[in-house]
Amino acid sequence: MSMLRQLPPLNAVRAFEVAARNLSFTRAAAELCVSQGAVSRHIAILEDWVQAPLFRRVRGGVELTAQGASYFRVVRAALDQIEAGALQLRHSRDEHRLRLKLPPTFAMRWLVPRLLRFHARHPGIDVQITTSHEVADFNREDVDISIFSWAKPPSGSHHRRLLGEVLLPVCAPGLLKNGLPLETPQDLSLHVLLCSLNRPLDWPTWLQAAGVTGVDGNAGLKFENAALAYQAVIDELGVVISQLAFVEDDLKSGRLVAPFPLRARTEWAYCLGFHPERQKSARVQAFADWILAEAEECESRSSGFGADRAA
Repeated sequence: MSMLRQLPPLNAVRAFEVAARNLSFTRAAAELCVSQGAVSRHIAILEDWVQAPLFRRVRGGVELTAQGASYFRVVRAALDQIEAGALQLRHSRDEHRLRLKLPPTFAMRWLVPRLLRFHARHPGIDVQITTSHEVADFNREDVDISIFSWAKPPSGSHHRRLLGEVLLPVCAPGLLKNGLPLETPQDLSLHVLLCSLNRPLDWPTWLQAAGVTGVDGNAGLKFENAALAYQAVIDELGVVISQLAFVEDDLKSGRLVAPFPLRARTEWAYCLGFHPERQKSARVQAFADWILAEAEECESRSSGFGADRAA
């Protein structure tokens, strides 16, 4: 039969440790974000509980009594042990947690449909995804890997090229049955052009590669992100300028069609950025090896789709 522990008030013990470490009730109050009076009350409660004076007031502040100094060493050692144990548990959990930051459309249309394959290989890794168009700041954000689009992919051991950008117009099969022709790129002038506000150069880039004149690539419907534009094209609102990697499965299934064979390959590419201090961890290496292999396979398949032309 266990006996009830005779523990002092733990809030009072915490206030004592901070006051003893600072030798100041004022600085202790600031560190604990409470009033100086609250610190004094905690110390009085603890002194009453241990039945011994822990501080004496001196000019300019306080100092520990002999009993207080002895108790401080015990308390400090105990709190250090509690902190070490908690950090060990936290670190143990972090070893299985992989934090990713990547653009929303890349996440929804490329990564998420493939994640089940990664999970099948590494069921013990807990993948957590944050979407943003901003590149991760590893000095300020708790992120292991960042995926971002870059005109000139950065070099160095902390970055790896992932996927190139290949542009082509796509539409829903039903759009081809509405009576408006879509046999040549010039016929795009008869249709609503869809695009993302974050990618205003995509339509002009493809139209220039196709030699189309008189068509304003940014005169159609614009959406906050490309994922919304892809949904709009599925709903037959018009023709979207897409990235091949993001519509490959839709083209295979017939959910979308590419009316023209021309693809425009840009200088931009998606890249992996690694947290400098976590790059060699097992979970980061496992994900990097997997996603790089997926990207290589994706690019290999895209090379057999339509006519390729550098923009």
